[in-house]
Amino acid sequence: MILKTLFSQLLTRPVTNRFPVKYMPKSVTGLLKKVEEGEAKIHPPVPVPEKFRGKLIYDREKCIGCQLCIRVCPASVIKFKPEEKKIRIHVARCTFCSQCVDACPVGALSMSEEFLLADYDRFSGNLVVE
Repeated sequence: MILKTLFSQLLTRPVTNRFPVKYMPKSVTGLLKKVEEGEAKIHPPVPVPEKFRGKLIYDREKCIGCQLCIRVCPASVIKFKPEEKKIRIHVARCTFCSQCVDACPVGALSMSEEFLLADYDRFSGNLVVE
């Protein structure tokens, strides 16, 4: 069983993005100059697969404030703002399970293809969706 798994993994391509160039450059700015001049090539990124579950997209206009998304969220990342009858999503804690998207009766929530969400501040505008 282990040998079968080993051989199948040896014969398949990795699905992750490769480093942009074959070898680590001495200087990034030097590499960018070489790319502009056509002396170096950068590997293209791996395309995002179909039905990829990335960062949540929230359409405030469609939201009716029913709070179903809050009830089904296993990570408790969605908070209700009663004064506006809208929600706030803390993406830094999201597990990207898409249960909130499935539960929304009006389609105010959807998943994007954005996956580069790293940030130094967990309350930055990139990680809080309102």
